[in-house]
Amino acid sequence: MTTSHMMEFVCAGLAGCGAGIFTTPLEVVKIRMQLQGELLRKGHYTVHYRNCVHAFYTIVTTDGILALQKGLVPALWFQLIHNGTRLGSYQIIINTGFTKDSEGNVKWGRYLLAGAVSGGFGAAVASPFYLVKTHLQARANRAIAVGTQHQHDSMTKGFKKILKREGIKGLWRGTMAAVPKSTVGSAVQLGTFSTSKDYITSLMLFEPGSVFNAFFASIVAGLCIVACMTPFDVVATRMYNQPVNNQGHGTLYKHVPDCFIKILHEEGLLSFYKGWGPSFFRLVPHTILSLVFWDQLRLLHHKWTSDVSDPT
Repeated sequence: MTTSHMMEFVCAGLAGCGAGIFTTPLEVVKIRMQLQGELLRKGHYTVHYRNCVHAFYTIVTTDGILALQKGLVPALWFQLIHNGTRLGSYQIIINTGFTKDSEGNVKWGRYLLAGAVSGGFGAAVASPFYLVKTHLQARANRAIAVGTQHQHDSMTKGFKKILKREGIKGLWRGTMAAVPKSTVGSAVQLGTFSTSKDYITSLMLFEPGSVFNAFFASIVAGLCIVACMTPFDVVATRMYNQPVNNQGHGTLYKHVPDCFIKILHEEGLLSFYKGWGPSFFRLVPHTILSLVFWDQLRLLHHKWTSDVSDPT
């Protein structure tokens, strides 16, 4: 791997971390709302979080304002590894010319395929950090607790407990739900972002290297990803957070299709959009921040390397 390839991963990972610092509170709220009423019909469980704003208020007044940053450490590690792998490998695929035909025309379907492959790969690599992050963010005061409550209170303790009870395989529990989630989400996000950016740039509304080209393209990508990825996100949250038996097998869901079927049967179709509000308010700014940071870091890197190679 060349230094240029390595920098693609570094820029992408740092961009994800930069966005994650700002969006972790919304991730906490989203996780809580997705776990609320697990496998129960509406009206048969206590509603602790009525909506996004109420969830913020409830968490702050019950658990304190710092609870909104629960799971920040594994969340940043996840962003560094997941986005570093996902965006870095995506850009390397772009650099090969795969997304254009022999005449140089952009092919949107190839953008989607490149995004899907890189997204699934990134999710598989970073899955252990998402597992512990979900456990920590779901953990709450008994008065407002939803879903399974895992007792570890730090990333290190979480890894140690899982390794001791389930072995190294246990760290990748839930990955089969994360891969389709990230495959769909990444394909839509990156495919839409790249296509939109190319189109906005072609309109010459802004300078070719202007941050506004990436900004408006990322808004389009953020809106699309929320609509397409939320059902997969709900399933992934449930798979990661479910309790396990002594053999390390989930006690609520056998596998991803079983999770889809049980949620549909027990909670109804709309339950796949639980937490849609915080998911929207998290994913759109996270998409904007991470993709704009990524775009600008790459521009800075390319400018710096060109200055070094041509000191005049």
